[in-house]
Amino acid sequence: MFKFDFGQDIGIDLGTATVIAYVKGKGIVLREPSVVAVDSTTGEVLAVGQEARRMLGRTPGNIVATRPLREGVISNYTVTEKMLKYFINKVCGKFIFSPRIMICIPSQVTEVEKKAVIDAATQAGARKVYLIEEPLAAAIGAGLDIAKPSGNMVVDIGGGTTDIAVISLGGTVVSTSLKVAGDKFDEYIVKYVKKKYNMMIGERTAEDLKVNVGCVYPKIQDTEMDIRGRDLITGLPKTITVHSSEMLDALLEPAMMIVDAVHSVLEKTPPELAADISDKGIYMTGGGCLVDGLDKLLQEKTGINVMIAQDSVSCVALGTGKALDNLDVLEGKVKR
Repeated sequence: MFKFDFGQDIGIDLGTATVIAYVKGKGIVLREPSVVAVDSTTGEVLAVGQEARRMLGRTPGNIVATRPLREGVISNYTVTEKMLKYFINKVCGKFIFSPRIMICIPSQVTEVEKKAVIDAATQAGARKVYLIEEPLAAAIGAGLDIAKPSGNMVVDIGGGTTDIAVISLGGTVVSTSLKVAGDKFDEYIVKYVKKKYNMMIGERTAEDLKVNVGCVYPKIQDTEMDIRGRDLITGLPKTITVHSSEMLDALLEPAMMIVDAVHSVLEKTPPELAADISDKGIYMTGGGCLVDGLDKLLQEKTGINVMIAQDSVSCVALGTGKALDNLDVLEGKVKR
């Protein structure tokens, strides 16, 4: 007896920094940087994902390594479509039936931006496309029971956007999305090094600094890291040592923007739900929440217990996968 597989169900966390794919029954099968290298003369895609990320800032004139998603939305439609096609083929192999795909979007995107995501996924070979808001997917992925009439607060800090939402009865009660997240932290580091040391560094070096010595809350022990860049006065390569205390100066401003946004969402939250949140605490998900001390800073400024979800980077993709299992239940909540 032949058993037909009527297309796989795939959940995709289409992130500004990373694309994570979840396949029903298999779990997370793909985790790649959302970077594409394109030959500018022919328009041909030369590399996608990890391979293309290595080319960032290191390409000759005719090759452009770009990130087609900026601040949570599609900034380059054609390249995004090619990237999605590449990832879908990688996950599904050669499929007879097109897969059903659920994709995450930031909570405050416009109808035009939603349509761009649906069109790109359809062109890339999806049979049916569903959209789910990132905080909702993050809450499901973090293991919160969002179906109960009780308030849960999720702060999802990705690469391009931070999504903050209060969720109850499977829907979003109050939410906001701001374009301050991992990428913005990197930008602030680049600016800081340029201003203090008269040295230019690339976004990859800035990201390494953020991961290794970055912090937004004073550390007990100061850590340091050597980095290389271009001296803006002599134009020659130069090496400097950066301390975590300096990173605190560089990153406190964008971190406070996130704290202020959480504060404003709490102000708009109905009192009953606010009581639930103060009881259960705030859940943080996404790669951006791993910046050292961000949870402590938020806890100090709000007076509410802050927890970082287990496997915070994959929360959104896991939630998207779980939502695929319950498509009928979510049908009302998820926009086609």
